[in-house]
Amino acid sequence: MGVQGFQEYIEKHCPTAVVPVELQKLARGSLVGGGRQRPPQSPLRLLVDAENCLHRLYGGFYTDWVSGGQWNHMLGYLAALAKACFNGNIELLVCFNGAMEKGRLHEWVKRQVNERQTAQQIVSHIQNKGTPPPKVWFLPPVCMVHCIRLALLRFHIGVVQSIEDHHLEVISLCRENGFHGLVAYDSDYALCNIPYYFSAHALKLSRNGKSLTTSQYLMHEVAKQLDLNPNRFVIFASLLGNHILPDEDLAAFHWSLLGPEHPLASLKVRAHQLVLPPCDVVIKAVADYVRNMTDFSDLEAIANDIFRHSQSRTDDKVVRFKKAVEYYSAASKSQHFSPYQGKFTHLTFSLYRQSTVENHFKSVKQRYLNFSNENPDSPLLPSQANPTVTSPVAQGLEVIGHLNAQIPSLLSMPTRNHMDITTPPLPMVAPEVLRVAQHRHKKGLMYPYIYHILTKGEIKLSVTIEDEANQELPSAVQLFRPIRQHVYGVLFSLAEAKKKAERLAMRRNRLPEYSPVAVKEWAAYKGKSPHTPELVEALPFREWTCPNLKKLWLGKAVEDKNGRMRAFLACMRSDAPAMLNPACVPTHLLVLCCVLRFMLQWPGVRVLRGKELDAFLAQALSPKLYEPEQLQELKIDNLDPRGVQLAALFMSGVDMALLANDVCGQPIPWEHCCPWMYFDGKLLQSKLIRAIRDKAPLIDLCDGQVDQVNKVKKMRQSILEGLNFSPPPPPHPHAMPFYPPGGAFYPPPHMMPLQGRSRSMGMPRLPSMSSQGGKLEIAGTVVGQWAGIRRGRGRGGFPIQVVSVGGPNRGWLIHHKTPLILPATLIFFFIGKIIKLKHDSNKRLDTPTHSRVFFILTIFYIVE
Repeated sequence: MGVQGFQEYIEKHCPTAVVPVELQKLARGSLVGGGRQRPPQSPLRLLVDAENCLHRLYGGFYTDWVSGGQWNHMLGYLAALAKACFNGNIELLVCFNGAMEKGRLHEWVKRQVNERQTAQQIVSHIQNKGTPPPKVWFLPPVCMVHCIRLALLRFHIGVVQSIEDHHLEVISLCRENGFHGLVAYDSDYALCNIPYYFSAHALKLSRNGKSLTTSQYLMHEVAKQLDLNPNRFVIFASLLGNHILPDEDLAAFHWSLLGPEHPLASLKVRAHQLVLPPCDVVIKAVADYVRNMTDFSDLEAIANDIFRHSQSRTDDKVVRFKKAVEYYSAASKSQHFSPYQGKFTHLTFSLYRQSTVENHFKSVKQRYLNFSNENPDSPLLPSQANPTVTSPVAQGLEVIGHLNAQIPSLLSMPTRNHMDITTPPLPMVAPEVLRVAQHRHKKGLMYPYIYHILTKGEIKLSVTIEDEANQELPSAVQLFRPIRQHVYGVLFSLAEAKKKAERLAMRRNRLPEYSPVAVKEWAAYKGKSPHTPELVEALPFREWTCPNLKKLWLGKAVEDKNGRMRAFLACMRSDAPAMLNPACVPTHLLVLCCVLRFMLQWPGVRVLRGKELDAFLAQALSPKLYEPEQLQELKIDNLDPRGVQLAALFMSGVDMALLANDVCGQPIPWEHCCPWMYFDGKLLQSKLIRAIRDKAPLIDLCDGQVDQVNKVKKMRQSILEGLNFSPPPPPHPHAMPFYPPGGAFYPPPHMMPLQGRSRSMGMPRLPSMSSQGGKLEIAGTVVGQWAGIRRGRGRGGFPIQVVSVGGPNRGWLIHHKTPLILPATLIFFFIGKIIKLKHDSNKRLDTPTHSRVFFILTIFYIVE
């Protein structure tokens, strides 16, 4: 647990430091323990860390989260929250975690492992009992973060996203912009001298929507309980174990503090594995150690003392201890930046866009990030200034005081439970595009994935509810990977780069050379652990040349607008005429239909069955979708595990569709992208049960409404237009994008071979045998023929297939609508057999015809 266990320690062992408060009363008076002086009638301004508050912003631990999310219920809760804040003279700014934070990647890996286990417990519970899982297993529905962000924008609540180090940027934003308090739940905030710190987990809105309550942490009371001066919290936090110096590296030190006589000393070594002392015991022991320090400014002496029992990498641990002290020192001190100095009289979204965010994030970047060659006035980030460097780890903080040691890469440390891999250099991105990406990222107007793909070439995908033992349904990461591959191709303008390479090759009279572009995907799913990323190749569209990213984002012509929509539909494999016909597919249901159409194109096993497709469409058109109160009263007798997994898969597809929409320049307005326009998980489960178990006809799924039935049929026809459900044979493995060995992956259909590789690496797949019959000629002589299978009567058939080897053209020709290719080795083998038969005195060429035909068909069977 390390430092992260300190928050729970406060609530369990420091009851006097946790005080319940009502925020409306605080807005009318002062904060507990003093409070920042506020002019009369000025609002109470609070900064909310969304990462610690997601379940509260969703509406609490409702059991319906397992069904895929109840987004209209969430929308109603956030509307009531916004109204309560407005009536109570409270202004909120919600900060989402938009940082990649490679330095904290090991913490993310641990969370993914735990959430993966929780997902399997949820699936097992539903299979055995058919009831919603207990709330302690709460796993955020897929796309919940982005749904909350879009809902807050709708209600004009301020939204921003961090960009490099989430915790440091939240602390700086809180201090430097006049906020009266921070609503969060993280030990880093408790130990970083935040003046007025409120609990995000205790944030509650009364049923009547008039009272907003939470708890305030009084850190001076915590200091009294620990008998520790608050100015020593920096050393205290560094010695508890954190993302820089993990508690595994401090285990020997923590055990030494307990001593051999401690009752827990016998647990130090169990089954030859490292065992860490309990968190509350460590906190008390470290507090005693820090309290008894005579000189806490001599870090070298402190490091030598705490690592005297270390048996390996002592120098590295000393450096990282200093790094941790440096980090918490920077976070605990009020930095005298020069950001926005004015007063926020109306902290609405629009005003915050114009002033605060630009100055704040620029100051944070200049102060904390130690990039040696960075120009403060440049809009480019360090990895953009040098695109050949994909920095895998956040660089060190700027040196403070006498601590000027260079900190090595955290990912190279043996204590980390993950392993990074090297990627090819990323292509250059236009400066205008990077400025737009950075601007939209900070304002919370764009998916955070996009900025990190452009600048770092990496993406993190969260765990979803899926049964790892179920072979019928693919994992969400695999199912929607082709969308991301084309999204990467759009972001790096691969189509334009390909055309440039071809023109250059024509001028130089050589073959074009394509540089592969790969993105690292960190994910955990069936057969794949989160400890190692996968390299996923970016792909351009085969059907058309997509405009470059600058035109998609900044173009104002009509053709640019059309290009945005076509690029989005191409990413979703939904570039069909009916999809853009509002009479068939309403605009607010376009995302729904695109995701369902994409799910139907999974090669092999059908992900969606006919009844399931009707259930998705019927719930999207149901009037109950907009009645969250009625849906709360809806009872589902027995949850279907397949239905729960289908809902999770669908919301994963929505997540990728919203990403593709942002990448393609937002051709669909964000108001029409929001899931509450077309999806409710609980309503879907009820429709699925009626359709699958009760065998209800479509008219019953539509509650007897004939007009809904007609709309469902039109949408279904548009979704199925042009789709062929016959499973194609799998492509040759060499034509797949490159992934690391041992990882589970699948080849998406229509996969292009990896550019720049030799043709000899993969043999093209042979087309199927003609059903019209054919004959084989060698040197002009027919040596065999075979009959075809007529598909129908009364129709003109194709001419029979004729394969000629040798003869007047000295080669082999194929006359057929679809060409047939024979490997050269088998052709020469067959010719050699004929020559041998001709010159063999014991054999005659007048061998019975049926024997020759059998021999030829056997070769064709082997080829196929």
